Amino acid sequence: MDPMQIIFDSDSSSSSSSHSDDELKAVISNLFLPELLKDVSKNNNFCEETVPSYTDKQFVEHFRVSRQIVATLKRDFEESEFYSKKDTGFQRIDSEKCILAFLWFTSNEGAAFRDVADRFDLSMSILHGIVNIVHFLSNLSRSVIVWPLAPEANNIARIFAEMRFPGAIGCIDGSHIKIDTPREDPDSYLNRKKFHSIQISGKFVQYPAILCQYMQVICDDNRKIKDVFIGYPGSVHDARVFRNSPLCQNLGQWCKDWVILGDSAHPCLRNLLTPYKETGSLSQVQKSVNKKLSHCRVLIEHTIGLLKQRFRQLYHFKSRDIKFICHFIRACCVLDNLCIDSNVVLDEAVDVGDEGNENPFNDHVQYDGHN
Repeated sequence: MDPMQIIFDSDSSSSSSSHSDDELKAVISNLFLPELLKDVSKNNNFCEETVPSYTDKQFVEHFRVSRQIVATLKRDFEESEFYSKKDTGFQRIDSEKCILAFLWFTSNEGAAFRDVADRFDLSMSILHGIVNIVHFLSNLSRSVIVWPLAPEANNIARIFAEMRFPGAIGCIDGSHIKIDTPREDPDSYLNRKKFHSIQISGKFVQYPAILCQYMQVICDDNRKIKDVFIGYPGSVHDARVFRNSPLCQNLGQWCKDWVILGDSAHPCLRNLLTPYKETGSLSQVQKSVNKKLSHCRVLIEHTIGLLKQRFRQLYHFKSRDIKFICHFIRACCVLDNLCIDSNVVLDEAVDVGDEGNENPFNDHVQYDGHN
């Protein structure tokens, strides 16, 4: 029956039945009561019944990490200073449930806190409270994102030598992570593409990273992030971010006789090699060096693409708190390294960037359910 017709009929007849009255009340309730006054159903048993029924492959598809990684994080989180051990008089939310809720939010680009709260049967106040997990994961970067020492560096250099660039132990690049307009000094975060971002900067000795705030990342031959520098506004140039990073200040000490590979946005230094500038008169040797360098640097582009594809909130992180954004990005980098160490890969195509260089690795990687 047409809802409006029910209302008209109801107005014109003083002898409407109680059945019609009840029907009218239901229609008016559905049409006019504010959404916030309605009872929102929750997934009461999603974590307790649905998640355990997932296969290992399905678990990785939904949470982007393996069950073994979640179990390790649960143990370490409970033993850390970030897990509240105070007796508040209320039932404590299971640490694993908190971690899974965070991973679900991180892995889904369109997820909002309210959606995650409904799915995991958590109140909004409790869900906001699990941001402690962000700080816990960010703090793990001290042991998970580390510069390679001599034995590891030698192995990395051997792989780069097989790629016909001897002496290299990583690649460096920066990337933007789109954010909402910051509360303070928003114009500084407006990048050249006319959206607000924060930068990440890092080294590639096996994996790359990204953000808008600007993020500088260094990865190795296995796409593992070996250094990340986060927080500069999107308007700042790559070269300036690099000059102010700990990497630049300690480049000689960290690299020793090895080099890292950068693009033309970075300065060419003893331990940082960049392409020859295209002047139209490059020799064949110089063109060959540029081609080999570009071939190797696909690693960092693929690292950044993989990081964003795994944790899709990094495509546009809807927050205005710059400090929290930096911790969130670092937490994603930590999780990405843990996945690489455990050989947890995605059965998805990965965007390697805009330059269109041939990838020396497979862009479409299969996950076989084993770590």
